[in-house]
Amino acid sequence: MRDLREIDYEYAEWHLARVGIDYHVEVAGFYYSVPHALIREQVDTRATARTIEVFHHGRRVAAHTRRYGGPRHGTDPDHMPSAHRRYAEWNPERFARQARDIGPHTEALILAVLARRPHPEQGFRTCIGILRLFRGLTADRAEAVSLRAVEVGVLSYDSVTSILRHRLDRPSAPPTADGEPLLHANIRGSRYFH
Repeated sequence: MRDLREIDYEYAEWHLARVGIDYHVEVAGFYYSVPHALIREQVDTRATARTIEVFHHGRRVAAHTRRYGGPRHGTDPDHMPSAHRRYAEWNPERFARQARDIGPHTEALILAVLARRPHPEQGFRTCIGILRLFRGLTADRAEAVSLRAVEVGVLSYDSVTSILRHRLDRPSAPPTADGEPLLHANIRGSRYFH
């Protein structure tokens, strides 16, 4: 019989992923950065209990400590673009301008989404989704949804979609005034409890 290996076997899951415009890939609900030059490229991800590795054409391009809680984005500052001409069009000012064209409440929602992240680029995906969602709506409806989202403090794409789906942006009907209290044998009154 031979000796056991000194290094424990480590189980790993491999998946294909596409790098988003915010230069992050999603693994098990968390987002991990890769070099910004790989935006929209297909990559392989290797997930172990402790690490997330990203490979492009068989070469490792990123490694992160795996996240199980806390912030949903893991960003290596070296992966962030400095002033890359091709992707300069995606910036907070552009999203704010598009939102401003719809109305002030939509602009406030987009600015809140961007301000909530440590790096504004991490909110780009959410902003794109929200603005795309609003394309099929009237400006008044988009404004009402945005106002509701900001008032309640829900700043995710799924939350905004839920507000739309459940029509939570519409004013609720005022409570109807009940008439006189009902009096019949089944109502006990205050004397019953003394």
